[in-house]
Amino acid sequence: MNNFKPMGDLLSRTRAAVWHPCTQMKQLEAAPPLAIARGEGPWLIDADGNRYLDAISSWWVNLFGHCNPRINAAIIDQLGKIEHVMLAGATHEPVIELSERLAALTGLGHAFYGSDGASATEIALKMSAHYWRNSGRPEKNGFISLKNGYHGETVGALSVTDIPLFKATYEPLLRHSVQVPTPDARLAEAGESAEAYALRCADALETHLVGHAATTAALIVEPLVQGAAGMAMYHPVYLTRVRELCDQYSVHLIADEIAVGFGRTGTLFAFEQAPPLPLAGAGVKAVRPDFICLSKGITGGYLPLSAVLTTDDIYAAFYGDATARGFLHSHSYTGNPLACRAALAVLDIFEHDRVLAGNRVKAVEFTGMLEEVAAHTRARHFRHLGMIWAFDVADAGPDFPARFHQMALTQGVFIRPIGNTVYVMPPYVTGADEMRGLADAMRVCLSSPDI
Repeated sequence: MNNFKPMGDLLSRTRAAVWHPCTQMKQLEAAPPLAIARGEGPWLIDADGNRYLDAISSWWVNLFGHCNPRINAAIIDQLGKIEHVMLAGATHEPVIELSERLAALTGLGHAFYGSDGASATEIALKMSAHYWRNSGRPEKNGFISLKNGYHGETVGALSVTDIPLFKATYEPLLRHSVQVPTPDARLAEAGESAEAYALRCADALETHLVGHAATTAALIVEPLVQGAAGMAMYHPVYLTRVRELCDQYSVHLIADEIAVGFGRTGTLFAFEQAPPLPLAGAGVKAVRPDFICLSKGITGGYLPLSAVLTTDDIYAAFYGDATARGFLHSHSYTGNPLACRAALAVLDIFEHDRVLAGNRVKAVEFTGMLEEVAAHTRARHFRHLGMIWAFDVADAGPDFPARFHQMALTQGVFIRPIGNTVYVMPPYVTGADEMRGLADAMRVCLSSPDI
């Protein structure tokens, strides 16, 4: 029996009752949202049965397709055991196992859980400043981020975000932070390599640290790809150099892997692509942040969950007899068992299906399918990393994102440009046929005189 309301009824009800995120609600009168009834692999299916390829993984969260049977089974199994228990004064097997596995994968330990990416940013910022306070250096409470960076929209996260559209209105509520030049390779001078530009940006960071390290708690970066900046991609040598500088000037390095983690850049975590640090004498060591923020793909797009992992040294600074010395941040649904079981199922799929190796093959194949898109007369700065593809549209007007989005829907593709940047970040279960259809749809959109 089909209990879904007709699409028209759902659209009128959503406009009357739901305040949609990142949306000017009046625009829904002319461009209503899709009324989604169900999902199947990489496809979204609306209440009228129309199918749309989920080319941006439902805001970058979906890894293994909608209604994935293995993730479904894990959640159903957990439902028969315990749906939730507060993590203050209690614990449970899923959160313990997930914490152990994340520690093994990241090289960091003691996972602290939240519900979303912005929560993870808040947790990392607070932990960093609190660490310095517990260490007798309360003046180290300032933060540095990259120009055009995005780390969430709660007050603390927005303080280190540099997207005026999201930030300007709330400036009176925000704490001051410092933005240093972004290593976005599109900004390199003519003839300057992406690596040389990244190192030049790192020099600018050092210039700031020379005078302000004593009052700086941490630098926060989106490793390799700044998502809200229009999928700005940069050379991994930047990560190596900023790790050196943070060590030299006693500043924490926070890796915001919320969007780029879990295979999006080709490695499980983007930081893994940083060239290793040379050691005194012979040998090298892998680059590792002091904090890593995870969310989005962590549950495969199923349930809200985020995690922050940090070093044993930072954890030890909070350990003691005084309650106030502990990290007293909390969320009611911290470490929810259902979300943790979904995350464990995601890690199982990565391991058992050799997902990263399979994605490397897909990435080459899919990039070939997008050659005509890259060569289109309107496309600029076509770029690709792992399972992310993006390009800029040279003559995009202010209403370009909405027009492109609507035209793509007529081609059976759900895609939302960021400014003049068109990007695709499909679920890993997307096949060659779907990708060819996506490439065809983008060519149609680019060639349309209406957009």
